[in-house]
Amino acid sequence: MEGIEYRKLVEAALFMSPKAMNLADISEATGIASAGSLQSILENLVEAYKKADTALEIIELDRRYMFSLKEPYASRMGKLAGSPDISKGALRILAYVSRNEGTVQSDLVKALGEATYEHVKELVEKGFVETKRHKRSKSIKTTNKFKEYFNVGSL
Repeated sequence: MEGIEYRKLVEAALFMSPKAMNLADISEATGIASAGSLQSILENLVEAYKKADTALEIIELDRRYMFSLKEPYASRMGKLAGSPDISKGALRILAYVSRNEGTVQSDLVKALGEATYEHVKELVEKGFVETKRHKRSKSIKTTNKFKEYFNVGSL
């Protein structure tokens, strides 16, 4: 890759990707095979954006990297991102689950009503939560997609 700086290539891949990327994704996109070199480039980019006088940052979520906006710009520009196409009831369930990771569906139904079953199904289908059997009910946890989409759990 003559004439191309690897750091800028990684930066371009992160910028163009609509989702967070792990090392394998970045390696495939850039052609950089060395995991050590790639990790070093990523660490350098993360630090450079932390120190830079810019509204952008590169965040790491569960060993996946993505561009994001620093605060207070993220909260002020959120309306430009559009709505997540999730019903209001499902958003209410999602907010509750995000504050109470691992909550049990039967407790949610008691607190928020019978419509909880449909809302949880919607959230599972859209990939924002995952469920796991817990005795006679299900425990509900948010997913990495939730963290990426709503920019939660950043560094």
